[in-house]
Amino acid sequence: MKNVKLVFFPLMGIGHLVSTVEFAKHLLIRDARFSITVLTMTAPFANTRAYTESVAASVAGIQFIYLPQVNLPAGPETQSPVAFLSLFIENHKPYVKHTILENISSESKSDSLQLAGLVVDLFTTTMIDIANELGIPAYLYFTSGAAMLGLMLHLQTLHAENATDLKDYMGELVIPSFLNSVPPLVLPQGLLDKKGSGYPWYLYHARRFKETKGIIVNTFSELEPHAVNSFSDPAIYSVGPVLDLQGGPTHSQSDRAGHDKIMKWLDKQPPSSVIFLCFGSYGAFGSAQVKEIAMGLERSGYRFLWSLRRPSSAGFNSPSDYKNLDEVLPEGFLERTAGKGLVCGWTPQVAVLAHHAIGGFVSHSGWNSVLESIWFGVPIAVWPLYAEQKLNAFELVKELGLAVEIREGGDMVVVAEEVERGVRSVMDGDNEVRKRVKKMGEKSRKAVMEGGSSFASLGRLIEDLMERI
Repeated sequence: MKNVKLVFFPLMGIGHLVSTVEFAKHLLIRDARFSITVLTMTAPFANTRAYTESVAASVAGIQFIYLPQVNLPAGPETQSPVAFLSLFIENHKPYVKHTILENISSESKSDSLQLAGLVVDLFTTTMIDIANELGIPAYLYFTSGAAMLGLMLHLQTLHAENATDLKDYMGELVIPSFLNSVPPLVLPQGLLDKKGSGYPWYLYHARRFKETKGIIVNTFSELEPHAVNSFSDPAIYSVGPVLDLQGGPTHSQSDRAGHDKIMKWLDKQPPSSVIFLCFGSYGAFGSAQVKEIAMGLERSGYRFLWSLRRPSSAGFNSPSDYKNLDEVLPEGFLERTAGKGLVCGWTPQVAVLAHHAIGGFVSHSGWNSVLESIWFGVPIAVWPLYAEQKLNAFELVKELGLAVEIREGGDMVVVAEEVERGVRSVMDGDNEVRKRVKKMGEKSRKAVMEGGSSFASLGRLIEDLMERI
């Protein structure tokens, strides 16, 4: 039996890394011939070492190689986050090539082990050059949904058809992966201004997507049937939902203590009675918005669990917990809501969504959070903040009917009345969104089981990988 190795080069953000590792685990479980090497970047704004060391110690078949730290890019061409990340990643090219040649290709010299390919991420497509130089196939693991992938694959057409900046476009856009026309302002910020430093990088990555032998997408055909069926080339493998149902890394001793406190509190709450507010790895609010959320929650009358984080003052650094909640919340709020609400910092999102007390989820609409919420049958009230989240929110509300809207997008403060209305809407026990999410949750579990759509798609991917050796 010929054994094969796949090399993954994901983005360093924890959401991308965890999703990539979980997909690697799926491959290992499905086919014992595979072994996985994950090349990880070292960056001061992404400390993932504890997580990767934990995985390496507990999962046979996954190896992590830590690349040397490179200089952070600087200058006006790095003003956009996408430009900064793309240049930072491109600086790793010589180290990626050296590592594959020295540490991995040498293992493949025996007849029993074959290097099967390099799997890149959304913004690591510059490494397709390395795959071409080494004569190995390149694949893309796309951690967002199929509709967003469809936007990327249609991007060059949009660019050619529209001379004006999309932020100034007066109509709505026709994108093949969407049933409805799409308002330009729900696209990622970097796509709205052609003169911005991120725009050419989006075009670059979108073009490179089409050079891969296949794109692996963290979705399932029952969730996004129109989007999944809108593609022709390259080959698309919908293998989701790919989820870390163990909840990912806890970051410190205080996180573990917080986990226990939260779960004990939830255990005391009635079924489906709690609205959960959590806004992802980088989601945080200043004092003005915090006060509006607090007033909206209090007026709604519902029990709540609120993951409240302080914005970072430096670039890509993660938010931190507020040290004194009384300084940022309305006067007397904690006392008035002590019997029905819990405000905390970091939360174990998967464990919370799985708890029977949770009845709704106010979310930033990050794709991992969307899939987790659907898996556990928890309806979402969308409040997108950055990246592709506005597009995800649009898809969930307008295309799929799987969410209600607090705010589709925009930078203005969301007032208490909007928060109250969104919470009441998503917590309504008889609403159609709740029923649809429950049904879709059942479909998501069936998709990854033997005989399911994603199970079959993963099988086709494995066949394609083995045929190319």
